[in-house]
Amino acid sequence: MNQPIWKKNLLLVALVIVIAAVPLYFLKDAEFSGADGEAMGIIEEAVPGYKVWAEPFLEPASGEIESMLFALQAAVGAGIVGFVLGRVTARGKTDDRD
Repeated sequence: MNQPIWKKNLLLVALVIVIAAVPLYFLKDAEFSGADGEAMGIIEEAVPGYKVWAEPFLEPASGEIESMLFALQAAVGAGIVGFVLGRVTARGKTDDRD
């Protein structure tokens, strides 16, 4: 399988788009909520008198800011993972030449 790299990358991008779009297409009326809200509802149902014992240090001003911070956290994490994988891959190539 000796395809040019751009064809492989194009196939991977198309696959990511399909994986993201298929659930949205087939589950049109579904609510995609966060796990925090779901967990709180289940805890309140299981233990009616439960009191929260920890509060966040900083509460974002709006849902948009919270989403932006979450996306920033994901981007920084992906950058770190990509950097480490790139370094490991590059080191493996230079070790093979020695």
